[in-house]
Amino acid sequence: MTVDQIILFSILGLVLVLLMWGRLRYDLIAFGALMAALLSGVVPLDRAFSGFGHPATVVVAFVLIISRGLSNSGVVEYIAAKMISATRPLFVHIGIMSTISAALSAVMNNVAALALLMPVDMQAAAKAKRSPALTLMPLSFASILGGLVTLIGTPPNIIIATFRETALGESYHMFDFAPVGLICAVVGVLYITLIGWRLIPAARAEHDIGRELFELEDYIAELKVADDGKAVGQKLSDIREVAEESDAQIIGIRRNGYRISPASLYLEILAGDVIVVKAGPEAIEKFTGALKLDYVVDPEARAALDSAADTDSDTDSDSDTGALTGDNLEMREVVVPNGALIEGRSARSLNLLARYGVNLLGVSRQGERFHERVRDLDIQAGDVLLLLGRDEALSGAVHFLGGLPLAERGLQVLQRQKAGLAIGIFAAAILAASFGLVYLSVALGCVVALYALFRIIPVREIYGSVEWSVIILLGSLIPIGEALETSGGTGLIAGGLLALSYGYPAVVVLTLLMIITMTLSDVINNTATAVIAAPIAVDLAGRLNVSPDPFLMAVAVAASCAFLTPIGHKNNTLIMGPGGYRFGD
Repeated sequence: MTVDQIILFSILGLVLVLLMWGRLRYDLIAFGALMAALLSGVVPLDRAFSGFGHPATVVVAFVLIISRGLSNSGVVEYIAAKMISATRPLFVHIGIMSTISAALSAVMNNVAALALLMPVDMQAAAKAKRSPALTLMPLSFASILGGLVTLIGTPPNIIIATFRETALGESYHMFDFAPVGLICAVVGVLYITLIGWRLIPAARAEHDIGRELFELEDYIAELKVADDGKAVGQKLSDIREVAEESDAQIIGIRRNGYRISPASLYLEILAGDVIVVKAGPEAIEKFTGALKLDYVVDPEARAALDSAADTDSDTDSDSDTGALTGDNLEMREVVVPNGALIEGRSARSLNLLARYGVNLLGVSRQGERFHERVRDLDIQAGDVLLLLGRDEALSGAVHFLGGLPLAERGLQVLQRQKAGLAIGIFAAAILAASFGLVYLSVALGCVVALYALFRIIPVREIYGSVEWSVIILLGSLIPIGEALETSGGTGLIAGGLLALSYGYPAVVVLTLLMIITMTLSDVINNTATAVIAAPIAVDLAGRLNVSPDPFLMAVAVAASCAFLTPIGHKNNTLIMGPGGYRFGD
């Protein structure tokens, strides 16, 4: 083993450990690995940032933008409205939703497809008075399966196609994945529809769906006692009775920066006290109104709110109490996906109130209690946030944070009159690329340009549509993957796999490669898994003197089969909070 190989294996080993640890963002880990590879000399300086101009990186960015355009045009809303009914039997509903999800994921990013259908599915669950835990996991899995069908369905397919072009001189085309991916998707959706949903733990299916759109452990929220509030002078035992009537639970009192135990029943409530409660949105609002409490506002953001109030007579801000009051305020529940801007940060660090006039009222994390203040809590993927503000401000804040609203979608005004135009442009580009008339990345680039020209997607949304953490991940890992191949590192791994399966037919080696790739994709990002496994697949095929295509297809399928954990695929993370799932579900 050469020095370069030792360094590369050490860097990749550390990357895998940090990704499985999960405390750091995967894009930062990948970029740090690239810098380490450059400093150690294993990646040449002239290839330092080649990954950011790689066709796979460019195509992934374009697909994300086009997905936003298709969403803006109302195409998905129309399909969902025509196809979904809460009166159907559960397995029929799951079959229809899963089919729609898989079909959409074949032509747009699978995360975007889930984000569009998830609120629809939860509304159907609420109307049918059943737990959304029964349908959200099938919906997520179907969206992952649908991405297997076409080149643009999921980033691993794009990576495999472009790697084939580098290694063998010709890329996969748009529908080259269909013979394998379509069979996997059809069988998978049938399994989900008929069997899979029945294996969801019974405890999730028995949630009290009558309380919310989805079952969710109550929020931890902070409410301030106003100077003229009804709670002033009352005993804690008195307001606890009010809380119980409102279905809220008092879990603490904050006074002058100190926390007082709720066991002090005869404690007298003073103006300025902060009551920490655990409750759902309706209970919080009922308890707040019963005692004339105020919603807590970060004092550091009050000046900005006061400034905004000067131009809006409906909004009042009291700089002495730090409370958000006024008419026309709404609550909105937002789930935090993996890679969202707010992940790993707090509302205070993002200055949310000063930027948008929106307050983080509560956080739900599978029933966990927090010692930090709500505004100081570092948000995690899968958390559900309860935001307070005006409709327009809430929409802007949700877009800024990168979250998904769990009530009826209100992020944008859909341009339904442009649905036909959006589909026509996209279909023309796909056909042109499929018949070899134009390179895929150029065809998708033309779609983005035309979407912007016809304002199907506003120019200001183009950059916001790109998931930059994935772009950084790809751009950073591609040069390391190339270095691993040129240094002979992939050959070493391939030789080890062959030694492990010595004497067995090629199908056994292929199966072993799939198992290893699938296992990796359950604990690290599937994009990173594809980057690492693709060169190993080609090397294995060469040593066995067989076609590399089955091995590349095996990696493409296996890298996307991240069904075992909520961290293997962003879609699984997205449904964890709203579905009330646990890690092992």
